[in-house]
Amino acid sequence: MDLSKLASQSANPSDANSEDATAKAQKAAQEEQLRREMIATVLESDARERLNRIGLVNPQLSTRVEQILVRMAQTGQIRGRVSEQQLIGLLDQADGQQSASAPKKGAIVVCTFSYSLNL
Repeated sequence: MDLSKLASQSANPSDANSEDATAKAQKAAQEEQLRREMIATVLESDARERLNRIGLVNPQLSTRVEQILVRMAQTGQIRGRVSEQQLIGLLDQADGQQSASAPKKGAIVVCTFSYSLNL
């Protein structure tokens, strides 16, 4: 490491922190760009349009499906491009996982418990 750079960082730590933050932001932007490119490569145009529309209404579901698609592409589970019908199947699976893990909005959760007092 360059000693002059190290000396300037120790002399002005706020500059070092801002450089780290800038580097992290650039890395995050680069990863986001790579993710978008991979999604565009993996999905047919109809499927990509559907996923974009779903992202407007339910961003969490869209993000979850994108993560699944990226993971599948990285592990070689996707052969060819994903059609709209295949995407619908993934959406159903992802929505089913969400439904199983958390109650739906507006659901009424009733808890009953009983106890007795022995006086």
